[in-house]
Amino acid sequence: MGNSRLDLQKIRAIANYQFESNVGHILFPEEVELTHSRRTGRIRHISLEGRLLATLRPCDSLFSLTIHGAQRLKTALKPLQSRVVARKDVEEFIKSGRNLFARHVVTVDEEVRPGSEVVVTNEDDELLAVGRALLSGMEMLAFKRGVAVKIRRGVEEVEG
Repeated sequence: MGNSRLDLQKIRAIANYQFESNVGHILFPEEVELTHSRRTGRIRHISLEGRLLATLRPCDSLFSLTIHGAQRLKTALKPLQSRVVARKDVEEFIKSGRNLFARHVVTVDEEVRPGSEVVVTNEDDELLAVGRALLSGMEMLAFKRGVAVKIRRGVEEVEG
C-alpha cells in the first residue's frame, strides 16, 4: 500500500491531537514513508529518508516517538509542551537510556499526564531522550521519589 492523502491526513491529525498543537505537518512532511501491518493493513511505522520517526501503537492509536521524531517535534512545539527538563547532573544517564526520577526533574509541562509521550531535554533545551510519563507534570514536581519518565530511547543509543 502506498501513501495516500487520507493516510497522511490521519497521521497528522493524530499528532495534532496527541501533542496538543498544530505540528502534524512539521512532524510528518509530504515525503514520509508509511509501513502498514501485513496482518491488519493499519499504519505501523512512519519514516523519513530511511529514518524511523514514530510507531503508531495499536493499543491506543497514538505515537511512540523515536529520537529522530522527537528532534522534529521539539522544533515545532512551544518551549515546554510535552517536554520534561532533567537536571544537568543526570544528563549522561538519561542519554544512555536510564529512567528519569522525579527528584531529577527541573521543570515540566503541567499538562503532561501519566502515559503521555514526552521529550526529555536538559536545561539548555538539548534533546536527551524520549519516553513515557509515569507521573503527571504536577506529581513530577511535587514528588521526591519514584520514576517520573520511563525512558524508551536515549540519544546515545541511536545509530545513524
